[in-house]
Amino acid sequence: MSRIGFGFDTHKLEIASDLFLGGVKIPYEKGAIGHSDADVLIHAICDALLGAANLGDIGTHFPDTDAQYKGIDSKKLLKEVIALLNEKGFHICNIDTTVCLEKPKIAPYIPSIKKKLAEVMGIPEFDISVKAKTSEKLGFIGREEGISAYAVVLID
Repeated sequence: MSRIGFGFDTHKLEIASDLFLGGVKIPYEKGAIGHSDADVLIHAICDALLGAANLGDIGTHFPDTDAQYKGIDSKKLLKEVIALLNEKGFHICNIDTTVCLEKPKIAPYIPSIKKKLAEVMGIPEFDISVKAKTSEKLGFIGREEGISAYAVVLID
């Protein structure tokens, strides 16, 4: 039985913070702020996978009120989500994602991001799509105040 899941995440950007996308540190003057390392791409993927398997959401499994997740590397969260899916007998067919940010341009980092995500999830890079979009200088993304990511997954 095939199941589709959708995930979304957004975080504020601030100067002198680190920017992680898909487990890869992106060099830039601003980074995302959050309880964990604020990796919006991994968080969106986690929510999509959990939703597809009807296992709740990232906040249910890794609440921001729990000190053990303060500053945690989001790759660890993704590994735990994969373990939950494996326990339930699910297999990832493919993942399609979009990162929305004005700057920096992440196209040069997409191969590294796909490689890292594939490594963490134990799936082929071919099964992961990562795209980047700006908001044409509109809204909080266009003003470089925040970053968002969307993910759609197919599992069986």
